[in-house]
Amino acid sequence: MKKMIILVALGSALLASAATASAEGCLKGALVGDVAGHYAGHHAVVGAVGGCVVGRHLAKEKRKQADAQALAQQQAQLPPTDAR
Repeated sequence: MKKMIILVALGSALLASAATASAEGCLKGALVGDVAGHYAGHHAVVGAVGGCVVGRHLAKEKRKQADAQALAQQQAQLPPTDAR
């Protein structure tokens, strides 16, 4: 019984960490899509799913741009090499 409780707790913790890692941008997009879908003919669920997909895509693009900018700043701070 004690082993089962530990396994359930561990499984829940793993699922919770995986869900939060992949939800970047989805929650905000789903909220906006839900409201837009509701006003566009009572399609709130469809709007929420679409908003989640779009929000996730935009968050990935934003992260990609931030990573590229950080890499450019790191390269700009490197001392110049003496090419002889």
